[in-house]
Amino acid sequence: MLREAIGRSDGWLSFERFMDIALYAPGLGYYSAGSAKIGPSGDFVTAPEVSDLFSRCVARQCAEVLARTGGEILELGAGTGRMAATLLQSLAAAGVVPDAYSILEVSADLAERQRERLGKLPPELRERVVWLDRLPERPVNGVILANEVLDALPCRRFVLTGDAPRVRELGVALEGDDFVERSRAPDAALASACELLLGAIREPLPVGYCSEMCLRVDPWIATLGACLERGLILLFDYGLPRSHYYHPQRTAGTLRCHFKQRAHDDPYTRVGVQDITAWVDFTRVAEAALAVGLDVSGFCTQAAFLLGTGIEALVAAAGDIVEQTRRAGEARRLLLPGEMGEAFKVMALTRNYDAGCSGFALQDLRHSL
Repeated sequence: MLREAIGRSDGWLSFERFMDIALYAPGLGYYSAGSAKIGPSGDFVTAPEVSDLFSRCVARQCAEVLARTGGEILELGAGTGRMAATLLQSLAAAGVVPDAYSILEVSADLAERQRERLGKLPPELRERVVWLDRLPERPVNGVILANEVLDALPCRRFVLTGDAPRVRELGVALEGDDFVERSRAPDAALASACELLLGAIREPLPVGYCSEMCLRVDPWIATLGACLERGLILLFDYGLPRSHYYHPQRTAGTLRCHFKQRAHDDPYTRVGVQDITAWVDFTRVAEAALAVGLDVSGFCTQAAFLLGTGIEALVAAAGDIVEQTRRAGEARRLLLPGEMGEAFKVMALTRNYDAGCSGFALQDLRHSL
């Protein structure tokens, strides 16, 4: 399919389109095919799979918002369904059950795993779960969750040259049967976005500097913003503020591929059976949110969010020393800078909601955006 797409595009396909097909082509792309993706037997492990402590902390933040707004939870890309199950059970224990728990999932394989897991919930919780094939047209009151979704949006790639044009777009061509990287002059959208970027960052970037730019963030946030009438959009992902993302020393960008628990930077191997991601420019997310009338109500590290929502108390509440030791080990993986604690960031976007969010009480990194 990709070779045919390259042929139809005069021998050159933008990396954004390559990534789109590799991840989402019906029946063939990574998220559309039927391989195990998440967890120890898959290609990568997400925070909800590391420990239910993560989801229990998220549940505390959701309960805080739902107590004021009522309504529902909408989760985008629910993985194995483990976070959804833990959230619903935790919210039920807190007496703040959402009217509905909606899941928008692009992977048929993952949706099936979600149905199997959530089908084991008590009937009064199970009956609240619904699966959507598109964002709801009706307004959402409550919470919208997206854990490691933004990093999977197909991105553009570019390289800086010493000649005119200053920016060239990186794409994919064929050399025999092999995919190879080739550059060409960017289209107007990418050229304009790169010029704005280069004019805004403090330090000049060197010739040969290669990175990514996800122009799909803006319409994605705009669409989410149009859904939310009152409440919170909570985004979890690995990423950086723009000044750190486009740093002169980050000369090769942030593109990463994941296969069988190993990370590497070659998107042109194992096409369709490995994940392809790029870190998130959270400054772009904030700008897109403000452009559609959302408030950027919080931005912090995952570690600060989990501490703010009481992960230490959850560890301490373990029934015995064995359970407490297990929880402490899981918490370290979620919190430590060398694990997930610093690389992963959390952003709160709100509409018609002016109450504070406890997850952001300990750290405010909005000034870095």
